[in-house]
Formats: sequence, structure tokens, C-alpha cells
Amino acid sequence: MIFISHRGNISGRYIERENEPNYILEAKNMGYQVEIDVWNLSGKWYLGHDEPQYSVEESFFSHEGMWCHAKNLEALDALLSLKTNCFWHQEDDYTLTSKGIIWAYPGKKLNKNSICVMPEWNKKTLDFSLCMGICSDLIKNYKEMLNGS
Repeated sequence: MIFISHRGNISGRYIERENEPNYILEAKNMGYQVEIDVWNLSGKWYLGHDEPQYSVEESFFSHEGMWCHAKNLEALDALLSLKTNCFWHQEDDYTLTSKGIIWAYPGKKLNKNSICVMPEWNKKTLDFSLCMGICSDLIKNYKEMLNGS
């Protein structure tokens, strides 16, 4: 099972730090993969959900376990050329990442090649054996629940 921190969050939303580079690396250092929101403006890289907030170097995307959510076309094009694990989506039911993995919108049917995104938004019980990973603001809880810790 792959455990993916949503924007660096592991135990709930911490809006003030989401997508902050050090926050992302803290989650990585705890053993989580991380979904990050990526912008590219005039060849410069930024992290941030609704807008570019944190400037980063291109090398930031070379860390293993990054799931790069491109927030503009320039970011998607540049991330693809870097061969990162990246994707673009809005509210699509399913999005295929550049590594061929299905990014499933919250509440959508899962399969062995899919990531269950934000299961806490779903009111029904989910069978996590149907997916290859989970992306959540509460990823520590899911990891403990599924690993019996």
C-alpha cells in the first residue's frame, strides 16, 4: 500500500503550511510519499494550491515519491519533460498519471491500479484492498489503521 500525504498534511489539514517545501520534506522524512501542487511561470517553479506561493528549484521534483499535480499547462508540459510522476485534473472521475496510475476522484470506484483520494470525504465504507494507495490529509491514521500500528 502506498501512503501519500496530501500537500504535506499527515494528521489533518494545516492550511498555513500546505505545499510549503519544508513541510513536504518533513512528510517525506516520515516515510510518506507526497502529492504537491506545482506551477511553472516563465520557466520558474512554484508550489501552491490556488496560486504560486513557494519558489522551488527544479531539483525539488527529483525526490522519490512525489506526485506532482500540475496547476497550469506550462507546469504539466515541463513536468512531463522531466519524467516526473505528474498529472492534471480538475474534478474528473479518473485521471491517468504520467506513470500510468489511476488517480481516482473521491468516492469513485477503485481498482488495483488506482489511488484512493481523500477517503475521509466519502461517507461509505471503502475496501482499501481494491486500490494500490491512499492520498489523504489524514494519511497517518490510514497507515496506522491498515498496518495495525
